[in-house]
Amino acid sequence: MTIPHRFGESAPFSVGVEEELMIVDGESLRLVPQVGELIAEADGLPLKTELFASVVEATTGVHATAESAAGEVASLRRDAAATAARLGLRIMAGGSHPISLPEEQRIVPEERYRSFVEYAGVSAQFQGVNGLHVHIGMPDPESCYRALEGVLPWLPVVLALSANSPYFAGRETGLLSSRAPVLAQLPRAGAPPAFGSYAAWEAWVERLGRLGVAADHTRIWWDLRPAPQFGTLEIRIPDQPTAVERTAALVELVVALCRRALDRDLRVADRGDYLHNRWAAMRFGPAAELIHPDGDRIVLAAELAADLGPCEAERQLEVGRASGLDGVCADLVERSLPS
Repeated sequence: MTIPHRFGESAPFSVGVEEELMIVDGESLRLVPQVGELIAEADGLPLKTELFASVVEATTGVHATAESAAGEVASLRRDAAATAARLGLRIMAGGSHPISLPEEQRIVPEERYRSFVEYAGVSAQFQGVNGLHVHIGMPDPESCYRALEGVLPWLPVVLALSANSPYFAGRETGLLSSRAPVLAQLPRAGAPPAFGSYAAWEAWVERLGRLGVAADHTRIWWDLRPAPQFGTLEIRIPDQPTAVERTAALVELVVALCRRALDRDLRVADRGDYLHNRWAAMRFGPAAELIHPDGDRIVLAAELAADLGPCEAERQLEVGRASGLDGVCADLVERSLPS
């Protein structure tokens, strides 16, 4: 038995974007568990629940280009913010809430979330973090696997440039991406093993299902993963950006990395280098000294995508040290709306 897939149904390198947006009280700017009310008020907008009732996922359709997808992201942000305002709420985009405690957030009352929390325990309760997920259309299963291996060495660069969660549970953590280690607490997280082929990945997923370890491939939370149900490779490592322009730039970068990967022969990414680079990226952001994806030298993350400039975590720290965490919350809410 093979996993049903939709590879080749959309154009190669088509793009879909998922943003995880926080729902906050209009005055205190603290997280509030009102995703149900927000979705009900949204009148058909493509908004979905996430694990916590204080987060809403905004999902674009399939787009031919990164630019087109970014246009819908901006539109969804505006519509979600307007919907929230009618309820006395605000939308906040960022990798984590600077103040609200994740373990105090209400879980959405759906069976898939209840069963996950029962299984993952405290690691699920700590998941008060938000990410940008980018789906890139792939022409066939083996191309998806080639792209996975080709993009993997570059993901720490994406993490470094997207870092946007320096505060977590009311304190400055010393990491520019506090989200990255929180995600690493999940089962089947981090980098995927080196399977060698799509068929080998598929056989592994099916074996986990037979053993009762994981129901299906959606119960695997790697930094990137095949998404056969959409015919895509899903890039999951970026922190959720605050500025829509940052989302657009990161989506464009991810598409370019996938194109580059399929222009090359399959090369198995060094998982040891990946572990080091992932840690350095979450700690230092663009200033991280990374082992170059080619493996032959050390390079600053910022040098590998210089046009993206400083990460948003650096702005959060600047605001926080000048105006406190309430000031950070106000700045995040203000910058979450497209200009």
